[in-house]
Amino acid sequence: MSDARAAGGEANQAGTVSVRIMIAEDQTMVRQALVALLELEPDIEVVAQAADGSEALAMARKHQPEVAVLDIEMPGPGGIEVARELTGSGFGGRIVIVTTFGRPGYLRAAMAAGASGFLLKDAPAAQLADAIRKVAAGGRVVDSALAAAALAEGDSPLTEREAEVLRAAAGHQAVTVIAAQMHLSAGTVRNHLSAAIQKLG
Repeated sequence: MSDARAAGGEANQAGTVSVRIMIAEDQTMVRQALVALLELEPDIEVVAQAADGSEALAMARKHQPEVAVLDIEMPGPGGIEVARELTGSGFGGRIVIVTTFGRPGYLRAAMAAGASGFLLKDAPAAQLADAIRKVAAGGRVVDSALAAAALAEGDSPLTEREAEVLRAAAGHQAVTVIAAQMHLSAGTVRNHLSAAIQKLG
């Protein structure tokens, strides 16, 4: 492994470190559009594509991408099953699940299977590119509204007020706006958000 790869990618001709990714999506037009859009990013390189879950497993093992972008519903094993199998077999890359189905249960299952990211397909392409970068760097990326809904449905480490503030923040409004809506001070809102972030990692 080269020093550049060890640092989180391979240097391209311009000297920029590229994140090597795989895209698994059964709808050919969607997959090709994702590949075309992401290859416009100077620091992302698509090294493999898969049209179903079995092919995704084979391509991930063969090409060892740093980030595997998996559709949640594919022929054969779906994205969650692929994530679980890759994670259990020592796959060294990270996993981002993309879906048209914004269901809290899917989010919880994806995180339990080892995914580091969970995004809806209606998110802008730039958001997916940013998510890939963050996940490759060791972070986690989850659609905020879906995260709040998942916490509301299941066991949660958050207090009721922390969950309430987190749900309000899912709309990406300013802290001052959230504070006014909830009849709290901006400092109190920040404190609740900070506590939620710490508890959720």
